Amino acid sequence: MILSAASSETAGRVLIAASAVAALAYLAVAVLVGKAADKAPETAQPRLQLVLLAAWLAQAVALTVDIAGIGLPEPGARFGFAPALSATMWLVLAVYLVESRLLPLASARRVLAVLGLLAVLLAMIFPGESRPLAVSPWAPLHWVLGLASYGLFGVAVLHAVLLNRAERQMRNKPSSVSAMPGLPLLRLERLTFQFVAAGVVVLSLAIVLGWWFTPHWRWDHKNLLAVLGWFVLSGLLAGRRAFGWRGRRATRWLYFGAVLLLLSYAGSRFVLEVILQRPIPS
Repeated sequence: MILSAASSETAGRVLIAASAVAALAYLAVAVLVGKAADKAPETAQPRLQLVLLAAWLAQAVALTVDIAGIGLPEPGARFGFAPALSATMWLVLAVYLVESRLLPLASARRVLAVLGLLAVLLAMIFPGESRPLAVSPWAPLHWVLGLASYGLFGVAVLHAVLLNRAERQMRNKPSSVSAMPGLPLLRLERLTFQFVAAGVVVLSLAIVLGWWFTPHWRWDHKNLLAVLGWFVLSGLLAGRRAFGWRGRRATRWLYFGAVLLLLSYAGSRFVLEVILQRPIPS
C-alpha cells in the first residue's frame, strides 16, 4: 500500500505538471500568434511552431498518465469525456504539426492553440473515472479505434473550415484562386475528403469490434449516435462519388456527422459525469 500510495502521488504530480506546461504553452501560442503576424513573421513562425510542439509533447505525457491509469491502486484505465476531447485535439494537432511542414497552414495555429488549451483545462478539471481492465481483449482496440476516428474527423473538420473560409474569400475577391498562399482549393478539398474516408474506415472497424467482441454492447445513446454519425458520413462519401457533392453542401454533411459523433461519446459521458453524476457503465 505504501508503494501504491507513493506511485499514485508521483503520477498525480506528473499529470499536474505536464498539464500545466501544455496549458501555458498553448496560451503562449494563442497570445503570440497575432504579434508574430505583425513583427518579423518569417523569424517568429518557427519559434511558435516549437512552442506548439512543446505543448503537444506535454499534453501527450498528461494523456498517457491520465488515460493509462498510471498510479491507480488496481490495474485499469481512467477515462471520460474530457480526456476523450483532449486526446482528439492531440491527434488533430499531431496531423497539423506534420502537415504544416508541407503546407502553409499557419492561419489555423491560433484556433488550434485555443482549442488545445481548453481541452487540457477540461481534462484537468474532469480527469475521468477509473475503469477496471476490460473483460474482452478486443475492447482496448475498440477504444483506440474510436479515438483515432475522432481525430481523423477532427482534422477533416479543420480542413473543411479552411475550405469554407477560402470559398468566402473567393466570392468577396474573385481574383483570389487559393485557400491561402500556396494551397489551392482543390488540394484542400481533396485532403478534407481523404480524412473523411479514413475516418469512416476506422469508425467502421471500431463499431464492428464494439458490437462483435464487447460483451456488454447496448443500443444506448452513445452507440445509436455513433451509428447515425457513421451513416451520415458514409452518405457524404456516397453522395460525393455519385453526385459530385462539394462546397457548402458537403461540409454541412461533414459538420452534422461530426456533431453526432461528438455527442456519441463525449456528449453522453458529459451528461453522466457532470450533470447526472452517475457511474459510467463499462
